[in-house]
Amino acid sequence: MIKIKEQLRQALARVLELKGAGLGAQAAFESPKLAEHGDLAITHALQLSKLLKSNPRQIATELKEQLLATPEFQDWVQDIEIAGPGFINLRLKASAKQAVIAEVLEGGSLYGHRLVRSDSVAEPLLVEFVSANPTGPLHVGHGRQAALGDAMCRLFETQGYRVHREFYYNDAGGQIDNLALSVSCRLRGIEPEDPQWPAEGYRGQYIVDIARAFEAGESVQCDDRAVKSSKDIEDLAAIREFAVAYLRREQDLDLAAFGLKFDQFYLESSLYTSGRVERTVEQLKASGHTYEKDGALWLASTAFGDDKDRVMRKSEGGYTYFVPDVAYHLSKWERGFHHVINIQGSDHHGTIARVKAGLQAVSDLQGLGIPKEFPSYVLHTMVRVMRGGEEVKISKRAGSYVTLRDLIDWTSKDAVRFFLLSRKPDTEYLFDVDLAVAKNNDNPVYYVQYAHARICSILIKEGHMSLDPGESSAATSKETSKETSKETSLVTTPLLGLGLDAGASLNLEPLQSTAAQHLMLLLAKFPEVLASAAKDLAPHDVTFYLRELAAAYHSYYDQERILVEDPVLKNARVALVAAVAQVLRNGLWVLGVSAPQVM
Repeated sequence: MIKIKEQLRQALARVLELKGAGLGAQAAFESPKLAEHGDLAITHALQLSKLLKSNPRQIATELKEQLLATPEFQDWVQDIEIAGPGFINLRLKASAKQAVIAEVLEGGSLYGHRLVRSDSVAEPLLVEFVSANPTGPLHVGHGRQAALGDAMCRLFETQGYRVHREFYYNDAGGQIDNLALSVSCRLRGIEPEDPQWPAEGYRGQYIVDIARAFEAGESVQCDDRAVKSSKDIEDLAAIREFAVAYLRREQDLDLAAFGLKFDQFYLESSLYTSGRVERTVEQLKASGHTYEKDGALWLASTAFGDDKDRVMRKSEGGYTYFVPDVAYHLSKWERGFHHVINIQGSDHHGTIARVKAGLQAVSDLQGLGIPKEFPSYVLHTMVRVMRGGEEVKISKRAGSYVTLRDLIDWTSKDAVRFFLLSRKPDTEYLFDVDLAVAKNNDNPVYYVQYAHARICSILIKEGHMSLDPGESSAATSKETSKETSKETSLVTTPLLGLGLDAGASLNLEPLQSTAAQHLMLLLAKFPEVLASAAKDLAPHDVTFYLRELAAAYHSYYDQERILVEDPVLKNARVALVAAVAQVLRNGLWVLGVSAPQVM
């Protein structure tokens, strides 16, 4: 149906071009909100009424006649009707909708992806997310960032981008000093309740664990380094280095439990040791957009749209936190990433204007051509956690917040990812732990995964796929949270008995019911859902789509038996549900959620 829809769009473009040069480029279909309004809608008559100075219904009537005269509309469109002030509603022939089944099964794991020419160069995209301070375990807010960031990376991969996942470690500044002092106090036997405890010290159990590991002379391996404890409790620098490495390793373990791998961990400290921060400051001064006032160095960021000028270097010395951020984003640009998305908490909103102002000042000086919109930002709000009907605010491990690992341990990786992606990022989210572990239709991830497993049981019974050795009849959503492979198509034996490999011998004509045709229309929407979700930075749209597709399948399953006696009808229905399972699997992959065969 994807190819058929494109044929129809091209026919529409030719007809629109007759109304005026260049109008054909605007040819597009919309999806009616109500099924009774048809399968596709055309709204161009309303848009052309002013240009052509004519009644939109009259324009719609002319368009209808011209479209019906095209061979494409004669082949694939059953009926065209004009509604309201000038809407044109199309009803497709059943054969047009049925074509999507072969498209899905032939496309397999790549169905829905934008096709990229083999000789084209993929556009690089850097997505920075999580970027936690190495001062404690990852909390649920970091979990929301992790889910959002990875899903956006996967969305853009489906659109042909070469995606680079980056984690920026804030391993410099006052928070790291507080970490070192907290561990030092524990090493000396000083408790958080004691007067000597630092005012902004960290109180979680993990500080005790770090102190014990340091005292025992342990070695820790994090992403790019191994650090061995000196056991010298007087050496604050050694304690600092060990504590940062210890927590980086802990965060690496949290990310691994979440099924997330980064391409690069970029250290804030490297911006200082490499001299990049100082070079950036000198460039900003040379741009003519800085000035001295009250002993401090200021950036005239109002010249670039900020609401006030910002301090760069404090009067007592030391740079404010947005200065290394400017240096870091210059690094992104210089590394060839001219399309960058930053995913951050909404509390970072105030830094956006000043970082962009700094980038524009340096860009103007150096002639870098950095656009004013660089980088793009996605800001998310907080996550609250409910368990047993009460809000959970404290974790034993962290001391003052619920950790990402807590959520994974209480539920599953799949549930955490799906739930945290099921709302718009700027919407505050209430994570209901009890709902996330429920095995019923109220649990959205269970509902979607169960639809996939339900179909797999049919395909296994018919011999079109084999049971993954890692799954068993006792499997649950939590136990089968192994990630769905991007490279693996659902049907391991390509439905040979149905003739799909040959194409011609599979008779899909029996798929005439309203429920079956609704499923086929939903399958055809999947590529558009992915393209739109990537364009709008909206992975939550994929969760909405999967829930809609799962609901349509469950409804279809309840209305029509799949494994009937009639072999032609059975083959057609098996092919349809196999296509549904493939799209469910592809959509779950985008979210980083598994598609279990058995539940």
